[in-house]
Amino acid sequence: MLASVMASLWACILVAVGILATDTHHPRNSALYHLSKQLLQKYHKEVRPVYNWTKATTVYLDLFVHAILDVDAENQILKTSVWYREVWNDEFLSWNSSMFDEIREISLPLSAIWAPDIIINEFVDIERSPDLPYVYVNSSGTIENSKPIQVVSACNLETYAFPFDVQNCSLTFNSILHTVEDVDLAFLRSPEDIKHDKKAYLNDSEWELLSVASTYSIVQSSTGEFAQIQFNVLMRRHPLAYVVKLLIPSIFLMLVDLGSFYLPLNCRARIVFKTSVLVGYTVFRVNMSNQVPRSAGSTPLIGYFFTVCMAFLVLSLAKSIMLVRFLHGERCGGQEQPFSCLRGDTNADGPRVEPRAQGAAVTESLLYGEHLAQSGTLKEVWVQIQSISNYLQTQEQTDQQEVEWLALLCRFDQLLFRSYLFMLGLYTIALCSLWALWGGV
Repeated sequence: MLASVMASLWACILVAVGILATDTHHPRNSALYHLSKQLLQKYHKEVRPVYNWTKATTVYLDLFVHAILDVDAENQILKTSVWYREVWNDEFLSWNSSMFDEIREISLPLSAIWAPDIIINEFVDIERSPDLPYVYVNSSGTIENSKPIQVVSACNLETYAFPFDVQNCSLTFNSILHTVEDVDLAFLRSPEDIKHDKKAYLNDSEWELLSVASTYSIVQSSTGEFAQIQFNVLMRRHPLAYVVKLLIPSIFLMLVDLGSFYLPLNCRARIVFKTSVLVGYTVFRVNMSNQVPRSAGSTPLIGYFFTVCMAFLVLSLAKSIMLVRFLHGERCGGQEQPFSCLRGDTNADGPRVEPRAQGAAVTESLLYGEHLAQSGTLKEVWVQIQSISNYLQTQEQTDQQEVEWLALLCRFDQLLFRSYLFMLGLYTIALCSLWALWGGV
């Protein structure tokens, strides 16, 4: 009997010890649970976390450019991937770490606490970033919110110096509602460290990141003064691929067109050659339009040069067509040859002497007829000589006009050649200057 009572007692003791042991491992008994419950139990996220409402909440910002995803010059849009950090102090979320098992930092849901309403002014699309629902809070109340963001922002993109263009796009952060008396902004790192920090940048795209300059300013508006921080992303394009695919072939095509000026002016093969070069220009222009960025605000310099060179080519082709047409018309207009007198019988139209006359009358008739025949033949020869002289004078005038036209068009051709050569030299110097400026940035 006594043994059974003792056994029951020991069983109750063991059960009680097990319950106590289980209860000590319950989440409600952990210091982290008690700390989180105490911090959020009476917390109101609608209220700015300061005890003195006249004191501004300072938000410290930091930015790392991770990659440049796309530069759309036609729509003036820049797409970048950045790592964004913001740090502020919440006076309602501080605790004594010695009272909570030396816990100095915990993670809390961002949706449960107050967060600053910081936006990017240049946003033109929905912010694309992974959903990170938690933030870190330390015992002094400092909150750190870090997240990657894919920013689609508006930017004034200039393509005049393509492919040696350098772009400067800004990302401006400010509070959308709170004035500087309520929410102020500051740098988490020094502007100099932010400017030259490119450790996180993936330099395997078309664009090279040069620097990220940052400035702090206060903007006046009708509703008050707002603090803002602007990050200026300075970048330049890698031009080597475009030099190989666009610039060098365009210079070769212009040199081939220059070579056509050494063909004779009145050579019809020159027209065929220039027409072939014009077809090459057109095909190259179509291919170039697919690679050169299109922008309503600016046109690349190589587009201007290429258009001018095509205009020179068309002028030269039109001049050659006019010259050939003129020479052909002059030669066709002089087909009537006044040399028929050399092919006919000179006595065909003269009076004929009849052999039936007899006596003295016959002799007188013969003498008189011979005199008239000789007189008519001389007149006919004189008329033919005058006709030949007129033809030779007309032909000489035609030849003289042809020589004058050839001389005039030759001078015009030389002018076109020198202008074309000057334009090609200017084009080369401009490209080399843009390349030098690009390298000096």
